[in-house]
Amino acid sequence: MDKKQVSIFSLPVIVAALGYFVDIYDLLLFSIIRIPSLRSLGLNDDQISKDGLLIINVQMIGLLLGGILWGVLGDKKGRLKVLYASIILYSIGNIANGFVNTVSMYALVRFITGVGLAGELGAGVTLVTELLPKEKRGLGTAIIAGVGIIGAVVAFFVKELFPWRTCYFIGGGLGIALLLLRTSVLESGMFTSIVKSKISKGNFFMLFNNKKRLKKYISTILIGLPTWYVIGILITFSKEFGARMNVSGAIDPGKAVMYSYTAISISSFIAGLLSMWLQSRKKVLYIYYFITAVGIWWFFNLHDSTASRLYLVSIILGIGSGFWTIFVTMAAEQFGTNLRATVATTAPNMIRGSLVLISILFTWLQSMTSYFNSGWITGIVVMVIGFAAVIIADETYHKDLDYVEM
Repeated sequence: MDKKQVSIFSLPVIVAALGYFVDIYDLLLFSIIRIPSLRSLGLNDDQISKDGLLIINVQMIGLLLGGILWGVLGDKKGRLKVLYASIILYSIGNIANGFVNTVSMYALVRFITGVGLAGELGAGVTLVTELLPKEKRGLGTAIIAGVGIIGAVVAFFVKELFPWRTCYFIGGGLGIALLLLRTSVLESGMFTSIVKSKISKGNFFMLFNNKKRLKKYISTILIGLPTWYVIGILITFSKEFGARMNVSGAIDPGKAVMYSYTAISISSFIAGLLSMWLQSRKKVLYIYYFITAVGIWWFFNLHDSTASRLYLVSIILGIGSGFWTIFVTMAAEQFGTNLRATVATTAPNMIRGSLVLISILFTWLQSMTSYFNSGWITGIVVMVIGFAAVIIADETYHKDLDYVEM
């Protein structure tokens, strides 16, 4: 397919956007229904907090391992084959989630679902960036992110209308519907052009045997750290933080997720437009990092405030986290065709998996100071690391993607 003939509203872009929609719905569903689902299993508030963090971490480990698996297969076997296999796995996982009765079973099924979910975003973004001309890549991925992230909003309203088990069944059904839609999408021309070549494809270790590639890969991953600190710690456990800051009114973490992801959806699209206007990915990252930092500061200054004010801050944090669209675009743009799916799939899932390390730091700090203090200290560490990564990262806006890594 000629890249000049590919519109940002072409079928591959639309299907990739819908795929990310299902991905986010399934990925954030546990954060949204964590409290009612675990309470129905007989857990008290303390157990809901501790076991909820355990289940999230297990899910993220699944994403981490799945990212490597699907990324390598995406460069070896093709972008579309990975999408088919990953959709089947996470659809089955979500349906199975509707039948769990114990925390251990819950965690196991979320791990399996996490492995499946790991393949959706990276393979979709890789396919779209290879099909679109470089002037439209940022806008194409912005559309994917903007539409996709609405999945979290839909997940919240589904949770309001249906029992938590039905929410998982709906997620599985959406995945199966997406699989049928995927059959009409063609493979990337860049990938098909190297299929029969002897070039090493999907060699994960190539990312580590060259200092320049390793630097690019690590900086690409670390750029996304603040997003999952915001979503995985601040938003998911907003009820617990609110209680410690004496925030009045009932705090629903699901509603906080809904507000933040509505903001992320709009902000992601704006980020794509900004990168086209500024002709830079890095300048947009600096702007969004600043907004995120302001949101984190405000979050930890909500003492004696209200739940409504906390939701407002969730929106600010969501606006700041809209740089995710720039992050995934840069991940795809940093490397050659024979490693592109590997990086574009592993990098977002390394970030999701990094929530485990962020959680470990957050939990470890609690042995020395309060829950509240542990939260903001973790935030400072994450933001400093992320900012340093942006500084050393390469600008990729004008980069031609039709090349291979040797």
